[in-house]
Amino acid sequence: MKKAWMLAIIPGMLAIMVGIFIVVLLLLKLLWAWTVPDLFPGAVSQGLVAGTISWYTAFKVAIFIAVLAGVAGARRQRHEHIESVVVKKQV
Repeated sequence: MKKAWMLAIIPGMLAIMVGIFIVVLLLLKLLWAWTVPDLFPGAVSQGLVAGTISWYTAFKVAIFIAVLAGVAGARRQRHEHIESVVVKKQV
């Protein structure tokens, strides 16, 4: 019974994850098109910075942001661990 329930849940969870990923890419594309031309109007008009990005570029930027967030989270956890060790040694 439990195995059948898990087999029914997995496709639904996968569909939700794919849907969330597509929404994140769409938001990334929209935010880029909304902010970059206003922040760098001269660079966009000269062609130095893209005014819009493709789905593939949005995917690459999303992966880059995820890696940066992962590194920052790992460094924060390491820093918290070091602080807890130092506090234990002082006590």
